[in-house]
Amino acid sequence: MKTQIRLRLSSHDAHYGGGLVDGARMLGLFGDVATELLIRHDGDEGLFRAYDSVEFLAPVYAGDFIEAEGEIVATGRTSRKMRFEARKVIAPRQDLNDSAADVLAEPIVVCRATGTCVVPADKQRGRGAA
Repeated sequence: MKTQIRLRLSSHDAHYGGGLVDGARMLGLFGDVATELLIRHDGDEGLFRAYDSVEFLAPVYAGDFIEAEGEIVATGRTSRKMRFEARKVIAPRQDLNDSAADVLAEPIVVCRATGTCVVPADKQRGRGAA
């Protein structure tokens, strides 16, 4: 089971000089993707237990369009092992003008992670319940 979200990062997301966005913002997106996966799989939002690995691979800036994708790769009685990837698909071109942007020919992978979520047994409503 996979799901994906896409959004544009704004100047409010920028945390550092030059419009650089904090890596934690990618983890927040992964949390949103995980929540949707759990709702689709179990009919409940569940809880994010832990990340096993996180790799920040490229910088993200205000104005970038980011696509965050996740999938459930293993299922236990209450645990759901997930894999995530965030890609930059559109980037601003402020070198041309204030509103220029390019759709990237090849998305740039900016972050990868794996983690585990849990849905208590008494809250599971089965696949496709929502």
